[in-house]
Amino acid sequence: MLTFEFVPYMEIASLSPDKRIKKILSIVKDDKIVLLEGRLNKDEETELIQRTMENIDNEFKGIELGVIYPSERNKDFFDRLRHAMIRLVLGNREGFTIIGPATIIKEMKRDPNKLQLSTVDKNIKIKKKKKTKNKK
Repeated sequence: MLTFEFVPYMEIASLSPDKRIKKILSIVKDDKIVLLEGRLNKDEETELIQRTMENIDNEFKGIELGVIYPSERNKDFFDRLRHAMIRLVLGNREGFTIIGPATIIKEMKRDPNKLQLSTVDKNIKIKKKKKTKNKK
């Protein structure tokens, strides 16, 4: 069964970067896909990836991470100013982050306006073909 866990920005806003990363990793290690309102800053993303690499073992194969962030390319000056003020007051709530276990997420494709997520059913066992040697 595929499980998503939505984490609102207010739930992680007051946490230290270390606790944010621990919270996200604990959810992902439970084979859940995290739907995070907003996004982590670059240092937090780097630390999340580093800690993930340290925790890789036979059970935990790593994470896949994708971020959708609204483009400011086509906005006029006043819209940009308004968004800057909102970010200043409310924090980095814009955007959406998806983080999931590499054993479940097969592929993430991102274009400027959407993110496509393909998953693998962990319950389906894929049989590996055995190599046979030709006897002469």
